[in-house]
Amino acid sequence: MNAHAVGSHQRYTKRAISAAVSPEIVATWVDAGTAVADPAVAQYALGIADDLLILAQQLGAWISHAPELEEDLALGNIGLDLLGQARSLLTYAGSAWGKSEDDLAYFRDESEFRCRWLFELPNGDFGQTIARQLVASVVLRALFARLADSRDSTLAAISAKAVKEVEYHVDHAAQWVRRLGLGTAESNRRMQASLDFVWPYVDELFQPDPQAAGLDGIAVDPTTLRGDFEAVVPPLIEASGLQVPIVTPSTGGGRFGIHTEHLGRLLAELQVLARQHPGAVW
Repeated sequence: MNAHAVGSHQRYTKRAISAAVSPEIVATWVDAGTAVADPAVAQYALGIADDLLILAQQLGAWISHAPELEEDLALGNIGLDLLGQARSLLTYAGSAWGKSEDDLAYFRDESEFRCRWLFELPNGDFGQTIARQLVASVVLRALFARLADSRDSTLAAISAKAVKEVEYHVDHAAQWVRRLGLGTAESNRRMQASLDFVWPYVDELFQPDPQAAGLDGIAVDPTTLRGDFEAVVPPLIEASGLQVPIVTPSTGGGRFGIHTEHLGRLLAELQVLARQHPGAVW
């Protein structure tokens, strides 16, 4: 990228941050050649995109099945936020290899995905989804807040928009944890069981990301996010009449392409239409 293109893209990015950095806008940058990811940056962005894509797919399954009509809308909208963030990152990552967001979402096999195990966990009951959402949203908020200052202007632009969206996601999950924890004896019991189920998968979120190595000033070291998490989640759990689980962490391995048994089934549903009708548009 020449100096003029870099300056033009940076000015465009600053304007877009205050407006709306959509996947379509990122695609125009890629098509114009002003946002072409370095392969190392692309691998890093791909891991985050996979987390977001898989979580968006999970939340979409609640539409028409949530306990309240309002939650059908809320979880659907949160899922759409995450999907938009995933699409932007997939588009940017794909620019390194000449691939589209659809190529990366629909035509990679299970071992090629880099999502962490927390995001693969089944929805379970509503409390289990909320427990997973609380953990994910708090960590994503801290991640995007740091990435908004990335030296990579495209990652910074995507993240500056995302952090505003995830702020709502944190509030939504926190309100439900309070409501369930401080509700009836049964809602308290089930919320505690949900936290106990999710907790073994929390530690992987703070393990070093192999794709972040060597990207100082561009990527975020996940180990630096634990303080943000500890400042928010344990106090909320305790204030909600619940206990912070004490568990043995799972081994994890999502960033290395090692996954739980849940991801294969989820990808089969996510990818089936595109694979049966490759190149179809509507």
